[in-house]
Amino acid sequence: METLEITAEKNIAQPTTEISGSQAVLEALVAEGVETVFGYPGGAIMPIYDALYDYHDRLKHILVRHEQGGIHAAQGFARSSGKVGVTFATSGPGATNLVTGLADAMIDSTPVVCITGQVFAHLLGTDAFQEVDVINITTPVTKWNYQVTDANEIPAVLAKAFYIAGTGRPGPVLIDITKNAQLQKFDYAGYTKCEHIRSYRPKPIVRKQYIEEAAKLINEAKQPFVIFGQGVILGKAEKEFKKFIEKAGLPAAWTILGLSALPTEHPLNVGMLGMHGNYGPNVLTNECDVLIAVGMRFDDRVTGRLDKYAKQAKVIHLDIDPAEIDKNVKTTVPVWGDCKETLPMLTELLETKFYPQWLERFNEYKQEEQKICINKELNPTTEELTMGEIINVLNELTNGDAIIVTDVGQHQMVACRYAKFNQSKSNITSGGAGTMGFALPAAIGAKFGAPERTVVAIIGDGGVQMTIQELGTIMQSEIDVKILILNNQFLGMVRQWQQLFHDKRYSFVDIASPNYVMVAKAYNIEGQSISKREGIRTALSTMLNHNGSYLLEVMVGKEDNVFPMVPQGRGVSEIVLSKEQV
Repeated sequence: METLEITAEKNIAQPTTEISGSQAVLEALVAEGVETVFGYPGGAIMPIYDALYDYHDRLKHILVRHEQGGIHAAQGFARSSGKVGVTFATSGPGATNLVTGLADAMIDSTPVVCITGQVFAHLLGTDAFQEVDVINITTPVTKWNYQVTDANEIPAVLAKAFYIAGTGRPGPVLIDITKNAQLQKFDYAGYTKCEHIRSYRPKPIVRKQYIEEAAKLINEAKQPFVIFGQGVILGKAEKEFKKFIEKAGLPAAWTILGLSALPTEHPLNVGMLGMHGNYGPNVLTNECDVLIAVGMRFDDRVTGRLDKYAKQAKVIHLDIDPAEIDKNVKTTVPVWGDCKETLPMLTELLETKFYPQWLERFNEYKQEEQKICINKELNPTTEELTMGEIINVLNELTNGDAIIVTDVGQHQMVACRYAKFNQSKSNITSGGAGTMGFALPAAIGAKFGAPERTVVAIIGDGGVQMTIQELGTIMQSEIDVKILILNNQFLGMVRQWQQLFHDKRYSFVDIASPNYVMVAKAYNIEGQSISKREGIRTALSTMLNHNGSYLLEVMVGKEDNVFPMVPQGRGVSEIVLSKEQV
């Protein structure tokens, strides 16, 4: 095990008190400002739950229906609040049920602290009841993990856990605590937050030379283009980013996790990147002369074929994680550091400019996309409802102020393409992992993280059935979440690929659904199902204005496809606007 070396400002000396390891866990949470914990009890974590009985006035515990629901809820909480999410689980299957969420949080840089119970230390390695080697299982999908076998370690370990989860590039941390350590009494001298760990540098040193080189490239550019990701949101640098692009007149496009960092209607916001992104941003990535990437990681869904990606451009990459620099795309100028710090330094050196002809190129592509794709989606002439027209009406009714939590699939791409946002931390989705079942529990967490805001979970008929049991969490916690199921009676995204690339051989994508309205009713949640265009506005208004959670199912076209699309194996400039072009 790693030896902890933690330094911090010392609290005022106080006499020691004998408490249990379980109490020390809860004292740490209170000291870290945690108010809400998502979890599910079990034998190995029972001492912590016993101690929790006496902390009901300081810690709100939300009983989920599955540990995966617990970690997704913690993720939603973190994404809407900007704080570290926390979840509890027991040993064995309880801990392993967290793995999907840990992987999701790891790739999407979401700060969560998972506390798992473990069997007694003397039973470790004996294949005891509900014993699983959670440390080795979760090492690849955590920023840090640690197993506590002695209660004396708990305060320092948890301080380190919160520090690592929430600093630098955020991520998930798992602390596994044996049952004897939870029960053990020890002399507790108080809790000291961690502020430094030797060998761990959350923020790389900003190199002024690279700032200057980047500014020179931008100032000399004829067709500069900014692509931005969630790093802007995680760095709380939305204002700094806006000033950066406005001073230099830089058109900017977003990844799906960067969505909402810049208001959707901002004149320099040119749309969405990637496989189902907007036409202009994709094509013009391969025509810009300087490509400025801010807080994004050049994943394959954004780049398409790397050997055809932005080969003409000089690339400036701003990122807090040095490991992302040159990982996928060769960088001309790397700008390491927190973008809240580096963006103002860069902005100060930029010339005030505007590129009307370059911006007009984006507009021309948008008009072509409007004719072929967008009008068909938002203003359909067919009898069948489209996902896009539903999102369009939702925009009108929420004025772009709601938090929208999406699951994974066609509805996700449509929502990301057409949803409008006025403020940051409004788009919550599973990006890198693409975890079906994410939305419902994540929406619960998002509402606890931002209780004053309207939270709408937009889910497909496939994803909702993966975590539908979390309706029980909504019922018991009496949380107000609006659930919008876009039901096309297919696993839509897989079906689209089977149609376009596998000769329409629909193999096991025709999925049956229960009566969602009746299921919701069983959980004391009101709802309705609609299939006619004339009912859209009234139904969405009823959902949004209802006092409490509400489920609305909308039956949409069975074989509608999401376009534009960058087919697999092609470059971003080979994006197609219809199935005839595939």
